[in-house]
Amino acid sequence: MIRVVLFDLDGVIRHFDPDHLADIERRHGLAAGTIAGIAFANPLIEEVTTGRITRAEWVRQVSEAAGSAPAAEEWGVQPSVVDESLLALSDEIRSLGLTTAVLTNGTDTIPAEIAALGIADRFDAIFNSADIGFVKPDVRAFGHVLDALEVTGAEVFFTDDTASKLVGADRLSMCTHVFAGVEDLRDQLIAAGVGVRRMPVAPHREPEQLR
Repeated sequence: MIRVVLFDLDGVIRHFDPDHLADIERRHGLAAGTIAGIAFANPLIEEVTTGRITRAEWVRQVSEAAGSAPAAEEWGVQPSVVDESLLALSDEIRSLGLTTAVLTNGTDTIPAEIAALGIADRFDAIFNSADIGFVKPDVRAFGHVLDALEVTGAEVFFTDDTASKLVGADRLSMCTHVFAGVEDLRDQLIAAGVGVRRMPVAPHREPEQLR
């Protein structure tokens, strides 16, 4: 029986506009994909998401490699939006007596980011790889969550927008799902035995010219 629903943060709860990053690169004379290609390549991304370097140092190294401190600094504070329908789903799951939590491959500033987003009280626990010392899909990151919440893998439903991040969760017998939207997630939760509501299907309307 599912007792915990565990969410990824970025790409599930929080979203960034890729056009914003493209605009930063364009305005600063960088080729498209330059910043992401540096920032999310190993070993740099692993160092920052396991807490071996700070986010500030991460941005500094990106700026140095890209040759543009202004572009890297602007990227480092780019705006994001929170999916309110996902938050509502978390609220609904908690109202059923289940626990909801977040596991993110994050940096040392995740607590401040969560506070700024105002979502800390919408989940029972926030787990950050920079604190754990291991990143998804490392089974040790998921093991940390199980130990902290005192549950077994079979009692956890985990969703992430990246399929490769599910591997460690699968090894611990979690019920896993590649996130493809809140409505689809609701369906998958229902299939796993979680008693959330199914979203009503919008009534079919014929085009005006066919009436």
